[in-house]
Amino acid sequence: MHIKRRKFVKMLPLGALIPGQLLSNSFLPHTDQVVPSGPFEERQQNDIDKLFEKAIVIDGLVITRGWDQDSFDALAKSGYTGFNTSLASSSLSAAMRSLAQWRQRIDDNPDRLIYATTADDFVRAKKENKVAVMLGFQNATMIEKSIDNLDTLYAAGTRWIQLTYNQRNLLGDGCTERTNAGLSDFGVEAVEKMNELGIIVDLSHCGRQTTDDGIKFSKSGATLNHTMCESLYKNHPRSKTDAQIRAMAEKGGVMGIICLGYMIGPDPGGETTLETYVDHIDYAVKIAGIEHVGLAADFAIQGLEADGATRENWYVPRLTRFKPSYQVRWPPWIPELDTPERYKHVARVLDKRGYSTGDIEKILGQNWLRHLRETLKS
Repeated sequence: MHIKRRKFVKMLPLGALIPGQLLSNSFLPHTDQVVPSGPFEERQQNDIDKLFEKAIVIDGLVITRGWDQDSFDALAKSGYTGFNTSLASSSLSAAMRSLAQWRQRIDDNPDRLIYATTADDFVRAKKENKVAVMLGFQNATMIEKSIDNLDTLYAAGTRWIQLTYNQRNLLGDGCTERTNAGLSDFGVEAVEKMNELGIIVDLSHCGRQTTDDGIKFSKSGATLNHTMCESLYKNHPRSKTDAQIRAMAEKGGVMGIICLGYMIGPDPGGETTLETYVDHIDYAVKIAGIEHVGLAADFAIQGLEADGATRENWYVPRLTRFKPSYQVRWPPWIPELDTPERYKHVARVLDKRGYSTGDIEKILGQNWLRHLRETLKS
């Protein structure tokens, strides 16, 4: 939803953390008019870039396999305040190893990283010019057959879990499963335990009924961590309907708009751009409200191309790993988003479309921060 500019934009401060918000774009015309290029436009971009530097910026999902010095270098350029990891979930033992490895990486880099288990850890990361890392999983298979394993995972640092990936597991059906059975009794029990412990319930790859059930049975607001709007990219198994987005928001959740170009459309043969990406933000804001939309990459911090993705090692394997309904395409990225500075580019487009500084801050990270405060235990 495009938010029309007024003579002075609405100011929503970050609070005690960052005083003195910048007044940007106070005199721009309405968004249906063309803004001429030149010194004025350059000043406006400088303002939004300064706002970005002061904002809390949270990425709902970063793929952290193969983390190395290139990853650290990209993180330093990103402007991130924090991110969620995607760790190995094939078994409880694999999950525990992955959690331990990341805990050790954080301990080895105290000047750069903060181990995050609460919203306050993200605030502290911003104050200390570090990056908060919240540990979690894109599948619940590591719970295996015991709800008690959630206690073990929580004690080891887990703070978010996606209930299913594409296929069915013991909790419920994934988004590409032939059936649409929703959550099992075991899945409902797992959601209840996650709520009790303070583990975020994520439904990004869940099937339609599993998504509906996850929103319904979670006492805290479940997230649609890294996904897109079905109304803009129809018939994709990973997209979420208006009804699901609305129901998620009504219970306090957040929808993170995924940065993968082939995930946000348009149909094969069309052109997907940064503007297409922000269209999904606009639409999600229209359905969910400005308090319930955030950002999520779903790939390495440095971007897919810089991480070595090629047609042969990335695209071709996915033709057999994912069902045809996934509509995998090459290249999978949007150039402006396939870079560590991705969210600065997003902030600039939001600014041009008429979002106030306060609303841009919400999308960049304040909405995730609010959800963390409401969901995680102190």
